[in-house]
Amino acid sequence: MEKKNFRLYHGETLMPWGKGSVVKGAKGFVFVAGCEGQDPTQNMFKGGAVAAGADAQMRVALQKMKDRLEEMGTTMENILHMTIYVVGPFPEGVAFSPNYRRDVLHQFFRENCPEMAFDKNPPPFDLVGVAGLAHKDMLVEVGCTAVLPD
Repeated sequence: MEKKNFRLYHGETLMPWGKGSVVKGAKGFVFVAGCEGQDPTQNMFKGGAVAAGADAQMRVALQKMKDRLEEMGTTMENILHMTIYVVGPFPEGVAFSPNYRRDVLHQFFRENCPEMAFDKNPPPFDLVGVAGLAHKDMLVEVGCTAVLPD
């Protein structure tokens, strides 16, 4: 299998997301959805707790995504694309919302998948601002598409 993420530059600046991925000879694909910041030991439908604050929710969501990828037979190194949903406010745009925790995202990749850290070769992702998520206290949700290695 051959996989390549393409970096995105604006002028001389490496952006914290890639512009796209190309895969040849993959065994298959994995689609991970709905990774949010709720305590995984709690039942949302029975009043289960959501982690306090956007930074904690981002960490829980990313850990869930990593765990699900591994459960399905792949790893973070094989991420082709991510989608990050962030609940407002957006007075300056989604990228500047206090609920978008780029610092946590960068740190998580640096610790768990350093070759795809933001200053290396980050995965492409869409950053989407939303009015709300499945639970009133949820502030972030992540999902991804990854490749199954051969």
